[in-house]
Amino acid sequence: MIYNFRIVSDEVDNFKREIQIDADATFLDLRNAICDSVGYDKTQFSSFFMCDEGWEREQEICLEDMGSDSSQDVYLMEDTPLSDFIEDEGQRLVWVFDYLTDRSFFIEMKRSVPGKHLIDPLCSVSMGEAPSQTVDMDDFDAKIDAKAAQQATTDLDDEFYGSTEYNEDEFEAAGFDEMTFDE
Repeated sequence: MIYNFRIVSDEVDNFKREIQIDADATFLDLRNAICDSVGYDKTQFSSFFMCDEGWEREQEICLEDMGSDSSQDVYLMEDTPLSDFIEDEGQRLVWVFDYLTDRSFFIEMKRSVPGKHLIDPLCSVSMGEAPSQTVDMDDFDAKIDAKAAQQATTDLDDEFYGSTEYNEDEFEAAGFDEMTFDE
């Protein structure tokens, strides 16, 4: 069976890849096919996460066993066939390619082709430029700080000043349109 995966990024709007790969291939084979399609360094640590319909991360399939004391089973990419976890069209995964900043690709199995096999994975669609594999930490910290400051301002405005939406009907119903103010 052949799986067709669509890969997108929340960092780059026009980025899309589609990878066709045999169901018996491993998660390491999928990772390598993705790296080849976007020009990423294959020596960087990364993990796949199986996701629910809302993209919430569930089971991790990692590149290396980091020796965690978790009670969960450890699944390694090189030892885990895709068919062990991918069952249905629409199955969602996240591939974290930058652990320091939790940057990732969103992957969905779009269709399967039963009765066919591929020896090597194939990138069948390549649109847009992939985001860089790593980011400058100073730039990343500055963006996080700016986003946090903007969020704090938004929260403060809503909390202390009420809704930021203007409704003319409420204004008129309160009689403010007819009022005049003496100085």
